[in-house]
Amino acid sequence: MQRKASAVWKGGLKDGQGTVSSASGILSNTKYSFTTRFEDAPGTNPEELIAAAHAACFSMALSAQLGGANLKPESISTSATLTMDKLEAGWAITAVHLDVVAKVPGASAEAFNTAAQNAKAGCPVSKVLNAKITMDAKLG
Repeated sequence: MQRKASAVWKGGLKDGQGTVSSASGILSNTKYSFTTRFEDAPGTNPEELIAAAHAACFSMALSAQLGGANLKPESISTSATLTMDKLEAGWAITAVHLDVVAKVPGASAEAFNTAAQNAKAGCPVSKVLNAKITMDAKLG
């Protein structure tokens, strides 16, 4: 299985602009720039897209883990907060914190916590990130 996305950047780092697109068309020439990435200008940036991917991946991984324990989630809501810091070697994604609230009929706190920890460790996006990943997971 392969997934594709592309980006085009025009201009210098601070005065240039880029677009990002995905093969599915969900992202289609979506603009990004220095100010959307390193300042608070409206628009997307690579780190926001990684956070979105992590939240989505984790939610599906948790659903799979719960299913393996014969539990079917009614809902899983995950928010990912990505931290990027300037280190000696340059900018790096240093941490991602997952805030999770799930409604899982019949789940004990122990079964839910086990599934959440396994999902955090097993999610493909978690595996690719070289960052500290923390989580607060609650049954709602």
